[in-house]
Amino acid sequence: MAAPSNLKGIGFALASMGVFATHDTIIKLLGAHYPSLQVLFFSSLMSFPLVSMILLQERTPGTLRPHSPGWVALRSVCGMGSGICAFYAFSVLPLAQVYAILFATPLLITLLSIPILGERVGIHRWLAVALGLCGVLIVLRPGGGEPLTFGHLAALLGAFCSATAAVITRKVGGSERPLVLLMWPMLGNLTLTGAGLTLAYVPMELPHLALAGMIAVLGLCGGFLSILAYRAGEAAIVAPMQYSQIIWATLYGWFIFNETLDRPTVIGAGVIIASGLYIVWRERSRGSDSNRAVIEARLRADTVTTPKSTLLHRILTGRGHSH
Repeated sequence: MAAPSNLKGIGFALASMGVFATHDTIIKLLGAHYPSLQVLFFSSLMSFPLVSMILLQERTPGTLRPHSPGWVALRSVCGMGSGICAFYAFSVLPLAQVYAILFATPLLITLLSIPILGERVGIHRWLAVALGLCGVLIVLRPGGGEPLTFGHLAALLGAFCSATAAVITRKVGGSERPLVLLMWPMLGNLTLTGAGLTLAYVPMELPHLALAGMIAVLGLCGGFLSILAYRAGEAAIVAPMQYSQIIWATLYGWFIFNETLDRPTVIGAGVIIASGLYIVWRERSRGSDSNRAVIEARLRADTVTTPKSTLLHRILTGRGHSH
């Protein structure tokens, strides 16, 4: 039986995933009426004051000038790409299908940690990654009855961008201020999506603007619940709770969008989840303390409207640099 603290962590993590799933459902609702770049722009614009209030708590001396400008620039581009791709994928694909593809992010983190962090991956994790990528192919079913779309490509690219951003955060997180890692993607995103409004813009009704504001609020609430989850429970116990999003996606998809789970999505998601759980278990077996930061990256990749909870935690606890 899980320890009481782990049960509390599981509870917070499940609540966090429910909040994030609601966040993504609203994206899909608005995506039916407006271009995804426009939805992302207004959501980011409304999240900016909320996140800025948190960033003001950052007491580490310094400026917005990064110590590693190349890595910070690449992370910012990946953060923006992750948000743009995810918003578009949620707008055009069934929720459960998007989640199944995004669940490949931990597998990509494992692969990217080899060239970027110089980590060594054993045969067990290589097999888990290969199995998970086979699961992605099952979900995508190339050559099957349904053609691949830009939505599928966007979900895959979003997973890759999220994984790259997470690995770079681990690489430079010890030397860069959290303020730098959070602010540059936000500023870049507002500039890029704001410019995108010149390409396609549909006047937004007031209730829809309110929903865009809800995306901003839910993104932060989900992040805070993630912080509480990791404070209460072991990272290796908390991280797998991300997969509960497939349940929320099924419920929201059925009740709101009249979506049903097809067999390839169910089988592929099961394979991806199994491989992800195995990787978390292997990392925990190598030492939960030394791999805590690694496992925490599995919970929810950061986008502009869902800033990385580990960075928010460092700001709120006054820990300017990770160790």
